[in-house]
Amino acid sequence: MKKLVYIDACIRDEESRTKRIALPIIDELKKKYDVTTFVINELKLDIVQKALINKRLSGDIPSYIMNWAETISDADRVVISAPFWDMSIPSALKTFIELCSILNVTFISDDKTCYGNCKSEKLLYITTRGMDISTRDKLDQGTSYLEALSYLWGLGEVIVISCQNMDYVSCEEVENKIHTAIQEGLEICKNF
Repeated sequence: MKKLVYIDACIRDEESRTKRIALPIIDELKKKYDVTTFVINELKLDIVQKALINKRLSGDIPSYIMNWAETISDADRVVISAPFWDMSIPSALKTFIELCSILNVTFISDDKTCYGNCKSEKLLYITTRGMDISTRDKLDQGTSYLEALSYLWGLGEVIVISCQNMDYVSCEEVENKIHTAIQEGLEICKNF
């Protein structure tokens, strides 16, 4: 069975609208993938600062972080669910990504530039935005960041499922948007 990594960065857990969209999609993908889940709220995430960089440069990378990076590198598909926060992604997700960005694991270098080292052919990004900002709008720095990461790590085509303007519509409209996004996601699952 092919491997899929699911990175759950829904910081509000069960209250998260993004997670409500992601869960049925992940359940569907479990029918054809062996899924490894990283729940950002449950991980030990050290902020990347000088001391940590110096340790890494000397080859001192904790085994649990190396395991995260190797698991991502070996996955056939990656799914990330994260709300739109402060015009981008939650900082905890960014920290996780920085920790997993390991030379010769998630990317390689030929001393001129970097190349992706991951097997993934597709990355599915599931998000909700409180503001009325469309996917790939100049204000949507979450999608552009993950597209750049996909280039660096070699994660493949970036597919986005999103709902926008969630904070400024009625509860009924929110529910309709969530339902529509789930249906879109289940359709994407057929060829993901």
